[in-house]
Amino acid sequence: MFPLGGTARSAQGVPMSAQWRDDDPDSNAAAALVVMTLAHLDEVMAIETAVYVFPWSRGNFIDSIAAGYPGRVLVDARGAMLGYFVAMGGVDEMHLLNITVAPAAQGQGHARRMIAALMVLCREHAAHELWLEVRESNGRARAIYTRLGFAQKGVRKGYYPAPLARREDAVVMSLKLGAADALE
Repeated sequence: MFPLGGTARSAQGVPMSAQWRDDDPDSNAAAALVVMTLAHLDEVMAIETAVYVFPWSRGNFIDSIAAGYPGRVLVDARGAMLGYFVAMGGVDEMHLLNITVAPAAQGQGHARRMIAALMVLCREHAAHELWLEVRESNGRARAIYTRLGFAQKGVRKGYYPAPLARREDAVVMSLKLGAADALE
């Protein structure tokens, strides 16, 4: 599904991390991963507010795009947005800041596809480890990350806003990226 060695390029010479197509016959529909731009933000915000009680603001996404953080949107063959992610590069590592799948598209492997694409980005940025935080109460996401090889590294106390002015802990997870990593 993903060519993971080096900087994979499309037939048009565009880095696959910038634009990626999934024409896997086992996939339920062809999908493309493209660079997130300001033009995507209305759809991104519609998904973000549908999924999260405490969503990112439009300003968070604008700031991420302006800062040059790797952000991608996953669209189906008709152009409907299935999900998106935003990451931040660091020295020898990448930090996943936000990954979200549209409610109607959940449970179809799209998060896995986006993580695999993010692994390609990590290689292009010479990152050897991928980090993330996930709400302690989000067992579904934690299970997905564990299946993908992420390991729990710690807990950030009171990291996330929660109802009734309380805070929720974040589970910190990471994935070591080796030369032969692939999500198959």
